[in-house]
Amino acid sequence: MTETLTETLLRQDEAPASRAPKNLRRAKRPWSDVAFGVWGVLVMLFLFAPIIVIIIYSFNTGRLLVSWDGFGFDAFATILDKPAIQSAVRVSLITALIAAVIATVLGTLAGIAMARHPGKWVWWFLGLLLLVSVTPEIVDAVALLPFMVFLGQDLGIGIFNDGIVRLSVGSSLFATAVVSYIVRARLVGMDANLEEASGDLYAKPVTTFRRVTLALAMPAVLAGFLLAFTLSLDNTIIAAFVQVSGTTPWPVYVLSAVRSGLRPEIAAVSTVMLLLTLVALALVALVLKRAGDSATQIARTMTGG
Repeated sequence: MTETLTETLLRQDEAPASRAPKNLRRAKRPWSDVAFGVWGVLVMLFLFAPIIVIIIYSFNTGRLLVSWDGFGFDAFATILDKPAIQSAVRVSLITALIAAVIATVLGTLAGIAMARHPGKWVWWFLGLLLLVSVTPEIVDAVALLPFMVFLGQDLGIGIFNDGIVRLSVGSSLFATAVVSYIVRARLVGMDANLEEASGDLYAKPVTTFRRVTLALAMPAVLAGFLLAFTLSLDNTIIAAFVQVSGTTPWPVYVLSAVRSGLRPEIAAVSTVMLLLTLVALALVALVLKRAGDSATQIARTMTGG
C-alpha cells in the first residue's frame, strides 16, 4: 500500500514536467514571424530562380538553350570540342588571376596604410575608393579605352597593346577598392601593440611589416584575393571595350553568341564558372573562420564593414 501511494505521488510530480514541453510546443508562433519567414523564402526564390533555371538548362541536349529536348551531359562534352569556348574561358581565368594579384598588392598596401596611419587623409582616400566603387562601369570603360590607346600607341608603351594586360588592368580597378576595404576592416579593430613591440625589440620596419603586420592581415589578404578573382571573372562592360582581337574573354563571347542564339554549352560553362565562384567564396569563409572569426566578423570583413 505504501509503495503504491509513493508511486502515485511520483507520477503526479512527473506529470506536469512531462506535459510542459507539449504545452510549449503547442504555443502558436506570432503571425509576424510566419509572414517574415514566407517573405524571406519568396525573396530567396526571386534572387536564385534565374540561376536555378540556367543550371537546369545546362543539361539540355537540344540544339538551342530555350528548346528542351532531354536531360544529358552533351553540353559539357561540347566544351572540349570547341576551341573558341576554351580560348574565351582561358582568357577570362588568366585575366582574373592577374587582376586579382594586382588588386591584392595595391589593396593590401592601401588597407594597411589606412588602418595603421589614421588621419584626415584616410577619409579623403576612402571617398576616392567609394567613388571608384560606385562609378558606373560604362563610365570606366569609356575612360579606359582612350587611355589604353594613348599609352600603347601614342606613348609607345607596347605592353598596353596586349589584350591580357588591358583586361587585367581594367578588371583590377573595382577589385582594388574591395581589397582595400577588406584589409582595413581586418586591421582597424586590432591593436598595434605587437608591431610596437617588434620595433622596441629593434626589428627593422621591413621585418615588422612582413612578420607581424602582414601576418595579422593575411586572412583578409587571402579573402580579398579570392573575392577579386571572382569579381574579375564577369567584368563584361569593361572587357567589351578594352579587349583586342584574339583575346576575347568569356563574357564578351556570350554577348556575341546571343545574336545567333544561345546554345546549351553557354549554360554549361556558366554553371562551371558559378561553381568556381562558390568554391572561392567558401574558401574565403573558411580562411576567415580558421583565423578565429565569428560568422558576424566574417560577414563584416567580406563586406569591408
